[in-house]
Amino acid sequence: MANNLPTLTAHKTLVLNSALLSRLLIFTLIIIFRLLVSPYDTSAPLNPDCLTRSNTEPGNDSSHPPLLWPRLSSAIENGIVWDSVYFVRIAQCGYEYEQSYAFLPLLPICIYFVSHTVFAPLVPFIGERAVLAVSGYLINNVTFVFAALYFYKLSTTILKDPEASLLASILFCFNPASIFYSSIYTESLYAFLSFGGLYHLISGGNSMSVIFLALSGSARSNGVLNAGYFCYQTMHRAYDALFQKRQAHLALLAVISGAFRCACIFAPFIAYQAYGYHNMCVGRSHDELRPWCKARVPLLYKYIQSHYWGVGFLRYFQLKQLPNFLLASPVLSLAFCSIYYYAKSRPQNFFLLGFQISKEEKNCGVVFLSDATSRSNVASTLETSSVKQQKI
Repeated sequence: MANNLPTLTAHKTLVLNSALLSRLLIFTLIIIFRLLVSPYDTSAPLNPDCLTRSNTEPGNDSSHPPLLWPRLSSAIENGIVWDSVYFVRIAQCGYEYEQSYAFLPLLPICIYFVSHTVFAPLVPFIGERAVLAVSGYLINNVTFVFAALYFYKLSTTILKDPEASLLASILFCFNPASIFYSSIYTESLYAFLSFGGLYHLISGGNSMSVIFLALSGSARSNGVLNAGYFCYQTMHRAYDALFQKRQAHLALLAVISGAFRCACIFAPFIAYQAYGYHNMCVGRSHDELRPWCKARVPLLYKYIQSHYWGVGFLRYFQLKQLPNFLLASPVLSLAFCSIYYYAKSRPQNFFLLGFQISKEEKNCGVVFLSDATSRSNVASTLETSSVKQQKI
């Protein structure tokens, strides 16, 4: 393992430099294109006063003296477009409108915190909204760098091939969707929390994994799907305890433990739905209630996605979306080919969900029959990688 540490350290440095270089490249391209082309989205100037503020309250732009750097402020605010408008607005004013609840609170909370601490002295120079935007850019680009590092560590642990992990990490740094990872979106924050959660999961740190994956559900709604990793782990642990060790009580403990971890991952999203229900439904007359408030299971997020954006199961599959599918076809083709190749090369493992593979193989993936085994497996991964590098 010691012989391999210099290689891993060098790879991590290269991944770090690649992540930083890719963010610098993206920002350079953003500036160039904004100078050459008028933005397609024109929502940046739309910024009415917060509903909870009066014209004389502190924090309202009308009560502040003129900005010291108005041109810089205007340039920064012009970059607040598309979903960024909502994230900055929520950080500034809270959840004012029904449709704003489609955007989960973790990123706005982080933006609010950074803007009121690290960048608070910049408010007299560029204004509150520009400071919020700068905070959002900082958060997403910093978390992208951490996401890239976690991606490399995760890949090394699973693939046991530092070179392949390095290549995958560099491709991640320069992926076609990089603009979203540097804008005020949730992609970077979600990737950081998801990769970090998975890394801690396969390293045996289930408690840290639960924290990371639960927070991912506070950044994006699909973060709740990360509970599936614990469901898969629980199935294998219960199967091993019941059919291999013949100890029903261990199987029961595995199920209880897995259910608790899954509940922790679901909890932030459920709490957010309850928060929206309290704000939008409680204390209103029956005539004022929105349709989703009257449902047996009032799901605010589902209603907003369907009502305001037309999002729903299979509703995206329309003829007018054909150009978007063609645009995504290279990546989709690569994904389908990868799945097909794996299923063809290891059909028993693929179709039986890994239940028939050896115990040694189970201890090399996210199954991990015990936390102690998973921690020791990380060390053995580095040793295996070292031997592999020496042979090459």
